[in-house]
Amino acid sequence: MPSASARSFGPFAHPLRRVAGRLLALGAAVALAAALSGCGGNGYDDDGCSQAQQKDWLGSFMNDWYFWYRLSPRPNPASFADVLDYYDALLYTGSDPAFPRDTYSRSESTESFNRFFGDGATMGYGVSVNGFEVQSGQALYVRYVEPASDAAVKGVERGDEVLSANGRTAAELIVANDYSVLTAAQAGDRLTLQLRRNGATRTVVVEAKVFNLTPVSGARVVSTPNGRLLGYVMVKDMVSQAGSGLDSAFALFRSQNVQDVVIDLRYNGGGLVSMGATLASYIAGGRGFSGASARTYTALLYNDKRAAANNQTFRFENRSNAVGLARVYLLTGPRTASASEQVINGLRGVDVQVVTVGDTTFGKPVGSLPAGYCGITYSAINFESTNARNEGRFFDGFDATCPVPEDFTRPTGALDDPLLVSAAHHADNSVCPVLVTSSKPAPTRAEKVAKRRAWNLDEREAMLPR
Repeated sequence: MPSASARSFGPFAHPLRRVAGRLLALGAAVALAAALSGCGGNGYDDDGCSQAQQKDWLGSFMNDWYFWYRLSPRPNPASFADVLDYYDALLYTGSDPAFPRDTYSRSESTESFNRFFGDGATMGYGVSVNGFEVQSGQALYVRYVEPASDAAVKGVERGDEVLSANGRTAAELIVANDYSVLTAAQAGDRLTLQLRRNGATRTVVVEAKVFNLTPVSGARVVSTPNGRLLGYVMVKDMVSQAGSGLDSAFALFRSQNVQDVVIDLRYNGGGLVSMGATLASYIAGGRGFSGASARTYTALLYNDKRAAANNQTFRFENRSNAVGLARVYLLTGPRTASASEQVINGLRGVDVQVVTVGDTTFGKPVGSLPAGYCGITYSAINFESTNARNEGRFFDGFDATCPVPEDFTRPTGALDDPLLVSAAHHADNSVCPVLVTSSKPAPTRAEKVAKRRAWNLDEREAMLPR
């Protein structure tokens, strides 16, 4: 997709209200969970947690830090009984043609936020389905199982057809576009799945548990039909725990003298900007440097109130196991979001040829410096992201260089995975394979926004400045 140059906001006509206390940046948030824990221990001057006090803090925070503060509504906080309803009412509605409405800001419990982005763990069943892609009358498939989850222990696999979940048929879930049954409210919750594989039906009861994420998996070297050595690895989560897995994967690729690399980002919703920079640095090698000077991977640009103190540049890193290729293959889809899309933009900014294979990405060139208050962490949009050429604003996502429909009955990264097969074809021939495509019109942005909200509430689209 074409990118637009970034611009900063001008002065805001209304007087600045000082935020009571201090904003807790991500670096502190993930290291000091107690600092975000809520009433009486959150580090704010005003430690009251009544609804009125929370709304007062939130209004001040949004007025000072929110990226679209000049354009966002100014509702009366007294009109809302709950602070989260007030939060929703404060979000930018899309009045500027340069920016779609804010469907990116979110909130969650501080416990959940710190668990995911600090500890590299999550709580849930560990099973996800192809809810975005499936249409009425089609089969609903398990598309991903977290390797350390109870679902994996119980033998649930990608490619299992879901017949029902907690008594609701797959047809009901698809028509309602409601997959919330797959999201556990608390540890110990149970999910009863009726599954079918190879004509055999079975019932599996999965328990929600806290488990560690598996951010990097499946690293190996394969040979293309023409004999090129191709390194493959799936990177699912941009969390700090991905670092060792990335280094091991690229050490393998270097030892095998791979000629091409395929990074599977199809389910990567993003996370830490620094981890995206690390991944891009392994790919780009010396192309991320101009002489001894590291080139810009991404610049994070805040609103006019915060720009002087908070604008931040992440640069390419010197990684001993970098492969330094001029071309890279990224497997993408509608769940490729935020900090993982930043990898595409950042590499293109230093003239690495990025061949995307799969489907159009999510479209989230903006991110958050999370703030916690009274046990709630608010990931309101605080900045936009640009690359070394000042390109950003990819709100429509990045179209796939080689559009390829995903086959959910095939394991990701398998030799018959259509996305990997297509990447290998392009590596051999420098052209995309000829595929039979659907005549159905592509969904509009509004349709994508409406549908993606129901995929799986355990998934996150994040770009966090750490």
